[in-house]
Amino acid sequence: KSGLDPGGAWHAWGMACLKAGNLSSAREKFNRCLKPPMDLNQLNHGSRLVQDVIQYLESTVKPILIADDDYFATLRELEATLRTRSLSLEMMCEGKIQHNSYYQECLFYLHSYGTNLAIISFYMRHDCMREALLHLLNKESPSEVFIEGVFIPSYESGKLHMLENLLETIDPGLESWGAYLIAACKYLQRKSYYHILYELQQFMKDHVRAAMTCIRFFTHGAKSYTELGGKQTWLLKIKDHLKVYLQEVSRSSGRKKIKCTFRKKMSATDVSRHISTVDLQMEVTKFLHQCENSGTSHMTGSSLPTLFGNNNMKMDVACKVMLEGKNVEEGFGIAFRVLQDFQLEATEVYSKVAKQLVKQQKYNEIRQLLKCVSESGVAAKNDGDNIILNCLNEFKSIPTEDLDNLIQDMDSDENKIQAYVMCNKLRSAYLVSVRQEKSRAVQLVQHVRQLAEISGDDVVKAICAQWL
Repeated sequence: KSGLDPGGAWHAWGMACLKAGNLSSAREKFNRCLKPPMDLNQLNHGSRLVQDVIQYLESTVKPILIADDDYFATLRELEATLRTRSLSLEMMCEGKIQHNSYYQECLFYLHSYGTNLAIISFYMRHDCMREALLHLLNKESPSEVFIEGVFIPSYESGKLHMLENLLETIDPGLESWGAYLIAACKYLQRKSYYHILYELQQFMKDHVRAAMTCIRFFTHGAKSYTELGGKQTWLLKIKDHLKVYLQEVSRSSGRKKIKCTFRKKMSATDVSRHISTVDLQMEVTKFLHQCENSGTSHMTGSSLPTLFGNNNMKMDVACKVMLEGKNVEEGFGIAFRVLQDFQLEATEVYSKVAKQLVKQQKYNEIRQLLKCVSESGVAAKNDGDNIILNCLNEFKSIPTEDLDNLIQDMDSDENKIQAYVMCNKLRSAYLVSVRQEKSRAVQLVQHVRQLAEISGDDVVKAICAQWL
């Protein structure tokens, strides 16, 4: 008469029937007020009313002390059991759920009015993981339901291995679980749960991604190569994963191709290249580890470069290896291989090293660097000269004798003149200029005279004028 919503009254009446043990009447009353969700895959446990019903039924279940508990069931419970036995038979869980009418009643309400997440969570709460997984597959639920309902409860309760075993039992090839497993990996990466991620990738036999996770274990958080030296087992694991992947690729190429959609693929050439990178990183780690331990290491930086970074980081590795040994020559071989393997801009790296040596006042080492570069067999004609020219910006800090020695080491007279001009050594620039072929010498001397005029060097200006 008053036009109020009768839903609340029906719900209260249904709850009263449940508490009185009258399960069939409760169903009838709840049928008037409970409605199935619009979207079965929504990420919640359905309406509050349904959750109240399930909560009450679960709290009412008496612990099963002996297997023949049915003998002690009341007549009303037996009647309800017979009524609900037909419900979800394919989902029946061995043990207590199958033999208890209250659990069966829960399933009735969940299947009638609950979401897929609510049903799966119910199975998981009562140790029926297999049923939870089968329900997930049968309903083709999205990955989020798997993560929330199955995966998170499994690893939080230490049952990840049990989950893995069941996934494999239901589908030995894991293909039907592919999308769910990839979603689980992404979730773990977002949460930075890398140890669980690595375990899952090994279970998935996703060797390429497992190798990538090992790279993260090797590089993350290390502040020195002494620390990286203690983490070299991860480098061995990377190699193992990549080698196993190569074996699997070569085995499957001989057979009919098995379609695998979720494991990361990579060409055999790329995998071999990555294995070479790991080998080279092992050499770099061993060398720099020894340098740090023997006290020859001078460089300190906020980030620790490895060969797993971008090209700039790889160039930093090459520089570090040349600068941290007893001398440049000691690390040059490894650095040269880094430059060759990754096709890096060698002159840029050598110039960076030369500038660092100027800062460290190791001018003889610069000459040793030039010797190594020229003996490497791949240096272009002017590479050595360019290295010296690039480090002459710091000429004010270089003692005169060392500066003269460096410039005299240059191959090209033109470059020597340029170097002397950069260092304001106009007399030396004049002396090299006059040795050139006549027409070129005139141009060079005129240029030196102009510079002398600008800088107010009357002596050099007069000498140039006299020669001209």
